Amino acid sequence: MYYRMNVAGLERDLPICPVTESLYIAGFVIFGDQELTVACARELLARAPEYDYIITAEAKGIPLAHEMARQAGDKKYILARKGPKLYMRDIFSVSVNSITTAKEQKLYLDGADAALMKGKRILIVDDVISTGESLKALEALVEKAGGVICGKMAILAEGDAQVRPDLIYLEKLPLFNPDGTILG
Repeated sequence: MYYRMNVAGLERDLPICPVTESLYIAGFVIFGDQELTVACARELLARAPEYDYIITAEAKGIPLAHEMARQAGDKKYILARKGPKLYMRDIFSVSVNSITTAKEQKLYLDGADAALMKGKRILIVDDVISTGESLKALEALVEKAGGVICGKMAILAEGDAQVRPDLIYLEKLPLFNPDGTILG
């Protein structure tokens, strides 16, 4: 089963995947889809508030943040990692529960990136926002670093995220029943 949608002027067929016995989602992945990544970055930047740095969480937001930074002429974007790396110093972390991940995860931020964010306008970006748990973790990291969240953006908003007044997104992504029909 697939769900056909138009995002940033491009048609894509998204596979419908089970999350639970009664809840299915459409899998949206920009990895490897350079055309879609470029188009979505362009559309999001057109709606973005003024910012100093973009931050995203590993991994699916990386191509989007990279392309947005490239198109905007930014020299750097910030990445919250799923695990600490040997080169990271003065690490701090927060816990996150995501709809697409079976167990609790942590997000880690390098102290050097945290220092860059202090007092700066930070734009949080991700590919899809659903439950908002990943977003909440990114917000906590930015606040812990002393950054000022100036906006929260995603390509798609799924479920309850569609009614969040604080979220800028390109398209709504419905939830699905096991038979592929749209939930609700």
